[in-house]
Amino acid sequence: MISTLLVANRGEIALRVIAAARARGLRTVAVYSDADREAPHVRAADTAVRIGPTPATQSYLDIDAVLGAARATGADAIHPGYGFLSERAAFARAVVEAGLTFVGPSAEVMEKMGRKDLARDIAVAAGVPVVPSAELHGDEVDASAIGFPLLVKAAAGGGGKGMRIVREADELPAALAAARREALSAFGDDTLLVERYVELGRHVEVQVLADSHGHVVHLFERDCSAQRRHQKVIEEAPAPELSDRVRKLLHESSVALAREVGYVNAGTVEFLVAGRPGQEEAFFLEMNTRLQVEHPVTELVTGLDLVQLQLRIADGEPLPFTQEDLTCTGHAFEARVYAEDAFNGFLPQAGVAESVRWSPRARVDAALESGQEVSTSYDPMLGKVIVHGSTREAARQALVTALDDTAILGLTTNLGFLRGLAASDAFRDLEVDTAWLDRNPDAIRPTGTDTAALLGAWALAHAQVQDDTPFGTADGWRLAGPAAFTPVELLVDGQSALFEVGADTVTRRTDGTGGAGGADRTWRVHPIAADAAVLRVEVDDRVHEAAVRVGPHAVDVAHRGHTFRFERPDAFGPGAHAATSDGSVTAPMPGTVLSVTASVGQQVTEGEVLGVMEAMKMELTLKAPVTGTVARVGAAAGDQVALGATLFVVDPGTPDDPA
Repeated sequence: MISTLLVANRGEIALRVIAAARARGLRTVAVYSDADREAPHVRAADTAVRIGPTPATQSYLDIDAVLGAARATGADAIHPGYGFLSERAAFARAVVEAGLTFVGPSAEVMEKMGRKDLARDIAVAAGVPVVPSAELHGDEVDASAIGFPLLVKAAAGGGGKGMRIVREADELPAALAAARREALSAFGDDTLLVERYVELGRHVEVQVLADSHGHVVHLFERDCSAQRRHQKVIEEAPAPELSDRVRKLLHESSVALAREVGYVNAGTVEFLVAGRPGQEEAFFLEMNTRLQVEHPVTELVTGLDLVQLQLRIADGEPLPFTQEDLTCTGHAFEARVYAEDAFNGFLPQAGVAESVRWSPRARVDAALESGQEVSTSYDPMLGKVIVHGSTREAARQALVTALDDTAILGLTTNLGFLRGLAASDAFRDLEVDTAWLDRNPDAIRPTGTDTAALLGAWALAHAQVQDDTPFGTADGWRLAGPAAFTPVELLVDGQSALFEVGADTVTRRTDGTGGAGGADRTWRVHPIAADAAVLRVEVDDRVHEAAVRVGPHAVDVAHRGHTFRFERPDAFGPGAHAATSDGSVTAPMPGTVLSVTASVGQQVTEGEVLGVMEAMKMELTLKAPVTGTVARVGAAAGDQVALGATLFVVDPGTPDDPA
């Protein structure tokens, strides 16, 4: 019987496992790197052990360090969570060889199902439908039998790493080289698989549970079609608009696959479903031999605790139910909150989350707190907002409301993007397939700038309180005569906007420094309530709620999911807003320079590649912004660079055209 559980992970999944273990009466052990010394999961566990420096390769991915922590604390079982070592067969084997219980499938099963090529063979043996594939011999692919487009993917891993879509034969060599390089970096194995690329497909996966007594059940299915660059964004359960035939096929195929491979514990079988309802085709994609990030939506529709069930199975107990006992009730959604700029290529972000407010009207699995620093050392996911409703539409509206409640100030996140997607007609009407976001990069854009700016101006004007006398407030009160306005200048959409904030009105001026064009606009404003972080204001007979943070140089406003930063021109010295030269290339995120292909004096054309950098395992190509001559190279391969660091400068023009 397990008595002490070590959680070999960090962040929200570590907290999730610790909570489930505590409910089962187990003692818990956390592990941490230098960066996580004061992290929430360290505080939540009964004890914690430092396992190394900040880089994951020297801490969370160090098998010897994790096992050493287990020995030092008397742990008799290890839960890997997801990510890091969770699907490393070598880790599962080392845990068992150390005399400990691994909360997951056996190393042998992980080796088989962790490779897409072997998993495909096992699926065929189990009678599970698979995507047609092509033989790969070196850099040669015989695609005659399946045609283009093709999907090139890493055989040894998942998560969108080492994956490329190829639409024409001449694109294949470059795609193979890039996929191999990325696969080798992410998984240490550059073996590739080439399959037919099924367009306009939906990603549907089935949760399975199997005990060591031969019982295998499915816990229905999830739809994870809302993806960008093969990374899931919003997941839901059950999958909508599946025919009974295909739903049954997915469930039975998943159970058959688990039986075929001798699976024990929790796992997920992923499928691609294409075609109109009633005429769908379903193809096996892969099996994830661990708990999934999106497991909470299954928990909400089944009423089960998957982590506690994992622990029961690891303890040798039989499943406490049969397939006939399980039901799926209502609908659930999960939205993944990432530290990324969703409106600028989904670039990973870093910084301090100075103010964090999670929705009180949702289940929130998160480890992010106010004042916490977020670095590029680990995965950018900050937390998950999960809701349940009696119908899909009720659950969708609940998700929009929960995202409206949520605010993270001081750090760029994808909250506004999530809110926009959840509220969109396309998402409501089930038009979103796995490639929809990539095909429609501008479908979801920031909204509500004017209202947010108004709320920011109101908050800034009323934050100037000195004392409790009329002379110390910022409402324009005067001993004689009507109240005076408080002027507030903000940069809105790159232009200076002047707001005149009165006791019950706000006017945006378009003359002088207003710069917005068009007529002046005045709103009737009445404060409803406010605390240290949240402002509720009635604007033209409608109440708006926003999280606002007034800083010395800017006002941050989180409204309806979107977070805006309005700089205060008056708070800076002359010339503080001088634009960067058109020829400068700055680091759009903190990261590592992988390569530099440009040299000083080199003639380049607009769009020509100057170098490549990486952050959070994502490569970003750095291109010349103008045609001209390279005047400066500010970094070399291997350099760690900060956000905004100038990496290249290109002087416009040519020797024949000095302009």
